[in-house]
Amino acid sequence: MAFGLLYDFLMGQTLEAYKYFGAHFVKLDQEDGVVFRLYAPCASDVSVIGEWNEWDVGRDKMHKVDDCGVWEVFVPHLVSYQSYKFHFKDAKGNYVDRADPFAFYSELRPGTCSRLFDINNFMWHDDPWLASRSRNFDQPMSIYEMHLGSWKGRAMDGHVLSYEEIADYLIPYIQEHGFTHIEIMPIVQYPFDGSWGYQATGFYSVDSRYGNPFQLMSLIDRLHQANIGVILDFAPVHFANDKWALADFDGTKLFEYSNRWRVSPWGSLQFDLGKDPVRSFLMSAMNFFVDYYHFDGIRVDAVSNIIFYNGDKSNGLNEGAVEFIKRLNGKMHIAHDTVMMIAEDSSDYALVTKGTDQGGLGFDYKWDLGWMNDTLKYYSLDPIYKKYDHNKLTFSMAYFYSDNFLLPLSHDEVVHGKGTIINKLWGDYDCKFAILRNLYTYQFAHPGKKLNFMGNELGSFDEWNENKSLPWNLKSYPKHDSVSRTVRDLNRIYCHEKAMYWEEYNPIHFQWLMVDNRDQSVFAFQRKVDDDLLVFVFNMTTEFYPDYDIPVIEEGEYEEIFNSDKDVYGGWNQYNGLPLTTGLGGSEGKPYHITIKLGTLAACIFKKVK
Repeated sequence: MAFGLLYDFLMGQTLEAYKYFGAHFVKLDQEDGVVFRLYAPCASDVSVIGEWNEWDVGRDKMHKVDDCGVWEVFVPHLVSYQSYKFHFKDAKGNYVDRADPFAFYSELRPGTCSRLFDINNFMWHDDPWLASRSRNFDQPMSIYEMHLGSWKGRAMDGHVLSYEEIADYLIPYIQEHGFTHIEIMPIVQYPFDGSWGYQATGFYSVDSRYGNPFQLMSLIDRLHQANIGVILDFAPVHFANDKWALADFDGTKLFEYSNRWRVSPWGSLQFDLGKDPVRSFLMSAMNFFVDYYHFDGIRVDAVSNIIFYNGDKSNGLNEGAVEFIKRLNGKMHIAHDTVMMIAEDSSDYALVTKGTDQGGLGFDYKWDLGWMNDTLKYYSLDPIYKKYDHNKLTFSMAYFYSDNFLLPLSHDEVVHGKGTIINKLWGDYDCKFAILRNLYTYQFAHPGKKLNFMGNELGSFDEWNENKSLPWNLKSYPKHDSVSRTVRDLNRIYCHEKAMYWEEYNPIHFQWLMVDNRDQSVFAFQRKVDDDLLVFVFNMTTEFYPDYDIPVIEEGEYEEIFNSDKDVYGGWNQYNGLPLTTGLGGSEGKPYHITIKLGTLAACIFKKVK
């Protein structure tokens, strides 16, 4: 088995390199201990050094077990949490100390050592969840993106909350607000807090800021028992350039490019995704978190930087990296047919979510960053100018069915001076909140899965800071608490109404009702599945209409099930009470209409009464 796995690793074909490389607790010749294996083709005179041998380079020498450059040693009587590194002569003749690329656990910064951890035998309780899990194509999926360290902040005594402690607060909060999944920003080991985990050094190590591997497993286990899915944000494009980690690992560019693409636009080093061992290393890392930690999906960061060198189309297609991503998705779907693969991709590359047999990349979903940018630009405009950018709100449906899109209002939009979501919006204090409610209604009404960064539901005016807790005191202010209620109710409607999620990537279920009303900036569309029909109406200006005709296709009665202008959401309470009956004749060629009260900056959802 070991030979086959090693061969597949070298050929870039394995998802299970972690079962061979790294530090594994085993019994050998009746002795308990740890077998260490290292891939370092150009190294010589290799030792494992650690607490147990007092960092003595001569006591635990490793021997070469294969000409490809695999080193191995068995050391008896070791226990979890002991620190270690590999010490060897590199290709340049220098003796160096390196952390284990396959370590399951690592020291907390500023420490740089790997740590032993017996990762087996955690007692899981999530079999019912795993048995019913799917990729959510015909299911609601509303994702709460979060940074673990700054969601709740520190405990009263100042310590960082562990994975287990976070669970006590997080699970009831997610349940109360109706999100179906959380997406955790990268939690592989990384040294610099300000990188938020996107520049890692330990791609198999869980972030020791919040505890050990079993504590993370406990968090996920409890989330699953509460029927909450968990997605891991993973960055396979680049890694931190710290000399004790992957950079110039064995004196050669073992992991990174050796040409002008070596340094990324972020100053980190870029993985050479054309090298087969590197492919196996990264594919196995993502599979490891699905296999051992039961993650329900992987969000692959910066896919445009995989498709094109440095994410710039003019630099040309990175064919080796494209082959890597196709191989990753194909193999992951074979190994885990209920696990989602999600692309964070800002490129115009075609068929990102189509199967590899169709010439696509094989992802299940793609972030619609064009929708995010156009939508936020439109909602930031003074209403008198919106008619000149009318197409920014209609354009997304022109391309929507080319891929399986996910609609993000993510962390990327609330950092680096960009302002929070509510800060981007036009108007005075009251108008900003009204537009924010309208925006969230539009996000949920639009076809596609949903993602919101933590704090979006608070309506905070302060940018996210990874060193601070979210401003939970805002919940004591009615305007801000009403935003939370808006998001909660939208999530509940979304999960309840089949027309909002069933076959949402099939154009037969969506139809514009009012798309050309540029002068008044009023939009309306319907979504229908079987006998379930919903009509969504958006007033993008400060005009109030006591009697406004909305064209509809089907005759009958329509009941308002949501109105962002209700006082419970902080609005002016201009809503429609009794069911509305259609009349003959509608604009934009529709046979009927309903006459509604359309509040200032209001968003409404109507359901056809069966």
